[in-house]
Amino acid sequence: MHYDFDFETMLDRIGKDAMAVESLGAPGGFAPGAPKEGYDAIPMWVADMNFPTAPSVTRAIIERAQHPAFGYYRPSDAYFKAIIGWHERRHGVTGIQPHHIGYQNGVLGGLASACGAFTSPGDKVLVNSPTYIGFTHAIERCGRFLELSPLVRDDEGVWRMDFEDMARRIEQEHISLAVLCSPYNPCGRVWERWELERAAELFAAHDVVVVVDEIWSDIILPGYEHISFHTISEDARMRSITLNAPSKTFNLAGLIGSYDITFNDRLRERLYAQGRTSYYNDMNVLSMHALIGGYSDEGSAWVDGLNQVLGENVRLACDFIDATEGLEAFRPQGTYMIFVDCTQWCQTHGRTIDELERSLWDVGVAVQDGRMFHGPCHIRMNLALPTHKVKEALERMGDVLK
Repeated sequence: MHYDFDFETMLDRIGKDAMAVESLGAPGGFAPGAPKEGYDAIPMWVADMNFPTAPSVTRAIIERAQHPAFGYYRPSDAYFKAIIGWHERRHGVTGIQPHHIGYQNGVLGGLASACGAFTSPGDKVLVNSPTYIGFTHAIERCGRFLELSPLVRDDEGVWRMDFEDMARRIEQEHISLAVLCSPYNPCGRVWERWELERAAELFAAHDVVVVVDEIWSDIILPGYEHISFHTISEDARMRSITLNAPSKTFNLAGLIGSYDITFNDRLRERLYAQGRTSYYNDMNVLSMHALIGGYSDEGSAWVDGLNQVLGENVRLACDFIDATEGLEAFRPQGTYMIFVDCTQWCQTHGRTIDELERSLWDVGVAVQDGRMFHGPCHIRMNLALPTHKVKEALERMGDVLK
């Protein structure tokens, strides 16, 4: 069946509860500054999209909302079938059963539950860096500490895990829990099979439980393939908790509705026992129907179209960065975020990263400060916008950088 999707309309999100535009210039926050008069804001910071979501999602929500009762309910068979079918069709994953799937109140809520279930206050959790800021907040708010193992760039500039460094930190700090982000935010890496195999061997050798954040697993750019960590080996399957959601795929973060896939009965029991202690970890009925609508054949076709658009946006942004002296960025293989190293540009022009960011924000290019992701002189840019808007943002950046 042929579908016609809209990836060219720039949504007007003002007055629609959108952090990406409503928070600009807010005092005391981590949002970019508001643009100067005469410039509209191009939101390129919060990791949500500026496209209308898949029509199958909105239809599913509307259809359910037309029934005027929203009382207590249980997840339906259609919900579990949608998740199982999606992972089989999109990623070739087999063997998932409904009892392997559990609700999580956001991926970070699942990580917080894992911290409570498998570590004690004051323990360290292994995380690679640069690091998604959500991991930092979730782990620290649980009274745990991050043990950062930096990714390293190889001779071709590709971000890689440093397995020797990870092993050393696990041993020295007596680490029992690690976070594996796959695909990787903010660097955009899609891990190759041999990398996941090495990671699985490392975690097995040190008996580490692994929380695998695969929320970006559907945002894979042309030419790359996502491999779920739990498919690497039987041991990886039995020591991992995989966290996922339709929120990144279909721009549904505001609905709250993540899930875990956990094959090990003992891990699953401990994780859920921790999640139940707060009495908040229950699914929203509309988020359930949104997932069912997204994880459909039409939703799959929408994601295919989305990834083609994102691939073109990444090409434009990376070509611009490559042509700009002093900027450097790895070309993302997945996600719609790009992590730009501005160190050389700032040194050459005698400007700080604060001054560069302020200049970009002034002209409405609302990029995110990369320091909160442990990038000392970096910016993070969201490319999930219509291509014509990405071009406009790059033109404004070019004027600033000159």
